[in-house]
Amino acid sequence: MQREEKQLEASLDALLNQVADLKNSLGSFIYKLENEYDRLTCKSGSCLCQTQGCESSGPSVLDSFALLSGQLNTLNKVLKHEKTPLFRNQVIIPLVLSPDRDEDLMRQTEGRVPVFSHEVVPDHLRTKPDPEVEEQEKQLTTDAARIGADAAQKQIQSLNKMCSNLLEKISKEERESESGGLRPNKQTFNPGDTNALVAAVAFGKGLSNWRPSGKMPSGIKTNIKSASMHPYQR
Repeated sequence: MQREEKQLEASLDALLNQVADLKNSLGSFIYKLENEYDRLTCKSGSCLCQTQGCESSGPSVLDSFALLSGQLNTLNKVLKHEKTPLFRNQVIIPLVLSPDRDEDLMRQTEGRVPVFSHEVVPDHLRTKPDPEVEEQEKQLTTDAARIGADAAQKQIQSLNKMCSNLLEKISKEERESESGGLRPNKQTFNPGDTNALVAAVAFGKGLSNWRPSGKMPSGIKTNIKSASMHPYQR
């Protein structure tokens, strides 16, 4: 019994260390995203930050992803190690519940859990999903079991085809966008005609001095004279 307890304690310590490293890496990466987003750089051909100056020196997004991926793999190895006991077989029983503020608990949880009361225990010591989530999961499992193997395979092929077509369209748009940015835009007007039109409107260049022949109708003259008279003139 003592050997099993020591093995459990050693496994918990190793697990806590791995989780702490992962937590620190996540916190550092979130800090970079929030405060150093203008200096983030990417390696290899694809850029995730979509910012200019991607080759400049600065924090690398891919390095952060690689670090997180490595730490997750290490955590999985610790859990799957032959010397690691099955934590699912361990039962956690709360010994003391109190609505009062617990400073030790605050320090251990870094301020996230101030009290250990009847209200928070079901959430923190829950070993199953919420009843609503569990019911939805059962419903999805039942619906999936009703689909035959042939129908499921057809749906998978259809979904793969849709994804392939979507990826092809996205790649085509990216290639056209890149090629359009490199080559000059196609001219859609004639500069000579535009300059001639501006000169004609502004200076009358190129317009003929054509005037209507004959005299103006008398009605127009009468109207002009009438309009020029003072309204109070007798």
